[in-house]
Amino acid sequence: MDSAILALEDGTVFEGRSFGAPAERAGEVVFNTALTGYQEIFTDPSYTGQIVVLTNPQIGNYGTAVADNEAAKPAIQGLVVREFSQVTSNWRSDVQANDFLSRAGIPVVSDLDTRTLVRHLRSRGSMRGVLSSIEKNPAKLIAKARAIPSMAGLDLATRVSTPAAYQWSEPDAPCSPSERMVTAATPEFHVVAYDFGIKNNILRRLVHVGCKVTVVPSLTSAEDVLALKPTGVFLSNGPGDPEPLTTQIDNVRKLIGKTPIFGICLGHQILGLALGGNTYKMKFGHRGANHPVFNSITRRVEITSHNHGFAVDPDSLSTNDIEITHLNLNDNTLEGFRHRREPVFCVQYHPEAAPGPHDSHYLFDDFTKLMRGV
Repeated sequence: MDSAILALEDGTVFEGRSFGAPAERAGEVVFNTALTGYQEIFTDPSYTGQIVVLTNPQIGNYGTAVADNEAAKPAIQGLVVREFSQVTSNWRSDVQANDFLSRAGIPVVSDLDTRTLVRHLRSRGSMRGVLSSIEKNPAKLIAKARAIPSMAGLDLATRVSTPAAYQWSEPDAPCSPSERMVTAATPEFHVVAYDFGIKNNILRRLVHVGCKVTVVPSLTSAEDVLALKPTGVFLSNGPGDPEPLTTQIDNVRKLIGKTPIFGICLGHQILGLALGGNTYKMKFGHRGANHPVFNSITRRVEITSHNHGFAVDPDSLSTNDIEITHLNLNDNTLEGFRHRREPVFCVQYHPEAAPGPHDSHYLFDDFTKLMRGV
């Protein structure tokens, strides 16, 4: 088996076995602590521009299934794992995980100490890196890592957004006959969803609670959105830094007070900026499926799915206009807020899960209540 190298901008180098495509890819090196859902992570557009380290020691053992894709193709730049299984054991699997990534041109490095790597990233912070199964000279790879742009300041949402509007009508569905799921509601609302890198399961959840969804490009003007006569507007997740998205922020600012708005992840950050707040880059971000979030309205703790490297500074938001609704119990960062007078709310985490727990599915129902004026 050929070798592959992961080189970080600080000069640290890890070497392991090469899987996936014979390729060289660069990006921000981040880690995700979820125990399952690796295919959803591969295909989440929010990982655009990133090399992902998975902390679960074995990846690939249940293969991949078309139904689990969160976008049309994988978004990650590269994958780092402790063990990449060549055995697929799941009746739902269509394609082996190695073939799935290889076909997309994505390199994988396995058989390295991911615990040491993750501890290094937690200590030093997420950093730029290059993953290569082609170049064997570590010094050259370190130089390349130092030459790539930082994630801070990058507009990636515009790059990954759909080029044209489209309709989505597929509801959420059980992954097996034994999974209990409430029947999808009859369509009652027309939601216009801004695509900043939207996940399929968000669209499925919107349809499941009774929404007809029109997905529009990230640069669609507020006037064009209102011309579609939406019952509500949804702001999606997505990759990169929210601050460069000045056009998107301005459009959202124009929509506040004109229609109910619900934002998730990058959509939450854009709303924060549109309402006069500030965002900042986190040291190593939140990426996993078991983050505890405190809901100050219900006084309950929700176990939630996360994928973000930027956050909204709660002290930058006006308390006259904004009510903090959710806080992260690990580090007290802002996880959700709502407007005190306008029908606007958002969360930083991912209530649609995929992967992750379903504790926060109620937020999609809250959106329908907001659109009803309840």
